[in-house]
Amino acid sequence: MAEDIVIPAHRAQPRPWHRAAAGLSALLLGIGFSRFGFAPLIPALIQAHWFGAADAAYLGAANLMGYLIGAAAALHERYGRLDALVGNAAIAGVPSPLDHIEPKAWDESLAINLTANWHLIRAMNPLLRLSAAGRAVFITSGVATSARAYWAPYSVSKAALDALVRTYAEETSSTNVRVNLFNPGPTRTRMRALAMPGEDPAMLPAPDEVAAKIADLCLPDFSETGKLYDFRAGKLLEFVRPA
Repeated sequence: MAEDIVIPAHRAQPRPWHRAAAGLSALLLGIGFSRFGFAPLIPALIQAHWFGAADAAYLGAANLMGYLIGAAAALHERYGRLDALVGNAAIAGVPSPLDHIEPKAWDESLAINLTANWHLIRAMNPLLRLSAAGRAVFITSGVATSARAYWAPYSVSKAALDALVRTYAEETSSTNVRVNLFNPGPTRTRMRALAMPGEDPAMLPAPDEVAAKIADLCLPDFSETGKLYDFRAGKLLEFVRPA
């Protein structure tokens, strides 16, 4: 006669945090490895009262985190390293006085222009360190230091990005990774056209002209780190610390 199998109570009844961890892991795997984005579903989820509008940011963060984890895992599996990383995504936002800026617009600028790059660093730094000459370039802007009126979300987020990247450069200075900032200046892009609709785009350099120089900063023989390359000036600039 078969003996009864007894399952301990603590194993038969998983704790709530176990379920939460399992659900989060499944979400990240689904987003990252299957490249399944939840962003298009967010309005429907809010309408169905699964999430409040304020909570949707957490779902978006999980979407980004999962995608980056999946992308890093795929890169490691196929190549075993990452030779170059370019942090380019950004939004300019809508010009507005500081006291008229909507919290959503402020949070969106910081999330895309700053926090997304931090997530990139967290996910890709191990792969860059596995390269014999890992290179990381992040796109900044002159408004990071000029503090132009009515462009606070963009200028503040870019100033914070500068500090983030310089910190990353310091932390990797004793490794094979080299980290720099790149200021393209006004360029013939859609973002520039939206921000400056009255400007003649024919007077601005094309993106492929700028991209060629970014590629130079990603080459193994480019050994500088913690610097800023100004495309318009055509030279590498040093950050001067306060006296």
